[in-house]
Formats: sequence, C-alpha cells, structure tokens
Amino acid sequence: MPKTLVTGAAGFIGMHVAEALLARGGEVVGIDSLNAYYDVALKHDRLAGLHARHGDRFVFHHVDFADAEALKTTLAVHDFDRIIHLGAQAGVRYSIEHPEVYGQSNLIGHLNILELARHRAVKHCVYASSSSVYGGNTSVPFRVEDRVDRPVSLYAATKRANEIMSESYAHLYRIPLTGLRFFTVYGPWGRPDMMIWIFTKAMFAGEPIPVFNDGRMERDFTFIDDIVAGVLAVHDNPPPDDGREKAGGSMATHRLYNIGNNRSEPLGRMIELLEAATGRSAIRRNLPIQPGDVVRTAADIDAIAGDLGYRPTTSIDVGVPKFVDWYRGYHGV
Repeated sequence: MPKTLVTGAAGFIGMHVAEALLARGGEVVGIDSLNAYYDVALKHDRLAGLHARHGDRFVFHHVDFADAEALKTTLAVHDFDRIIHLGAQAGVRYSIEHPEVYGQSNLIGHLNILELARHRAVKHCVYASSSSVYGGNTSVPFRVEDRVDRPVSLYAATKRANEIMSESYAHLYRIPLTGLRFFTVYGPWGRPDMMIWIFTKAMFAGEPIPVFNDGRMERDFTFIDDIVAGVLAVHDNPPPDDGREKAGGSMATHRLYNIGNNRSEPLGRMIELLEAATGRSAIRRNLPIQPGDVVRTAADIDAIAGDLGYRPTTSIDVGVPKFVDWYRGYHGV
C-alpha cells in the first residue's frame, strides 16, 4: 500500500481520511499546525485515537505547512508518493474578521504544498476546495462547470484561488491534481464551529439556537463516511495526462469534483432530527442572514459518479442520530 501525506491530520476530515487509509493497510504521515481556531484538546484526542489504533504506521508532526522551510525540514526524512491536502483555515464568518490568517494558510500554504508535490514528483495530490466557491449561484444543483468567479466571502475566494493555482501547476509540471468541493460535512469528531455541533450543544444546555434567515436555509448535508469514500476513490485514481478535457474543464492533469449528499435539506428538517435524537425541544432564536452566507447549497455529483462510480449512502435521518450518539459519549451528556 502507498504512503500518503495527509495535511490537517488533526482536523475533522483529516482524521477520518487518515483512519480510512490506515485501516486498509496504508501508511500515513500526518501534519497539522494545531492552531487554536477551536479547542485544541479535540484535535489531540483525534490524534491519540489514530496512534492507539494504528501504532507506528501513523506518524505525526506538529508543523505549519505555511512555513516552507519548516515543512521541508520536517518532511525530509519521509518518503510518500501521494498527498491529501486537507489542512486550511476554515470558516466563512471567521474570514471576515481575520482575513490575514486565510492569506497565510490557504494561499501561501497551498502554494507550499504544490511546490512539495512538484519537487517530490508525487503520483497524485488531492486537495480540499469547498462548495463556498459557488457564491450566490442561484442555479441548483451546483455543477463543476458553473461560473465560480463571484465569491461572497474571502474564504471562498481563497478556495477558488487554490483551484486556479493548481490548474497552473498541472499545466506547467503535469502534476496529477484533484480538487474536491465539499458540501456541509458533518458527523462524529466534527468541528465545534459547525451548525450541527452548535445546535446540539445548545439543545442539551437548554439554550436558544441561532436560526439565521428565519430558518429559510437549505444545505446539502454530507455525512463524513460519504466524504471519506469519495476522497479515497479520488486518491486511488489520479487524472491521466491524456490531453482530454477533465471534470471542471481542464485539459491538463487536473480535475474538480463536487462531493455532496446530492440532496438539499431544509434547515428545519435538520432541527427536527436533532430534537428527536437529543430528546430536547429546540428554542429558536430567529436572526437575519449573516454576511458571506448563502441560502441554499446542492451538489451535482454526476462528474465523480461518472468517472469513479461514487454515490453517497447516508441520509440525514441516519447521520444526525450518529452524530448525536457520538456527542453524548464524548461529552458525557
């Protein structure tokens, strides 16, 4: 099995992807800056689980990939032939208050990973983009062919910049690259800044939940297991250098895929499922839509389904109770 570098290995998606690679017999070198965007203890707990289950087949380094010299020095002792680049500064709303952090992590950091992929001549570099690149697109479901040059947040702009930077590297150096536009990922070991965590925490505490746009929101909620299945399918199938047009329009060795549940769910439906799973009634605090937010997201997954046979299998009726069960166990509520 190949050895894979996973950036953001202490993160939500990064931990699950590393787990899946290791569970099938692979080796993983994980890196993460362990920044304080949310509780670092949660990140350490994720890493501890990986070490406990997989021993020395999982190697972790605390390093910031936005620091080119530190990255180079840290990884000099490791051989790997694939990269899954999931590390980034996340969060639409946080980007409005702390734009400089996104420039460092999402732009300089992404460039450093592209340079690493070039100099190591890796067989494939898979990187995380986001459904946020679609901005205020009102044509749903969102297709990889849609225009994505009108972002409504800096976070979205950095993710679109990652796609364009990757296209240039694929064209110049023929590096196999695939960008994945994730749609509202949730599940066990998720992020505390995500809606499902915020709502669950508030409901167990008997506190109001913030319902933006008076609840007139829809999201393509995608369970973590379905995200991981898509990431691994892509990881194992680099785009060929065959001169043919790829998903997303590139003629080089670069593809773009949506990974979503392929179904847009009303926010109210998610709240109802949380009420059933927690046994608590939600106290709703209706608020206006926030800057940088969009009303509806929905993924067209025809490209990845056609190329790789990918199909999500977990509905929110199954996924939401799984998250709440994990939350109860982790927090002892």
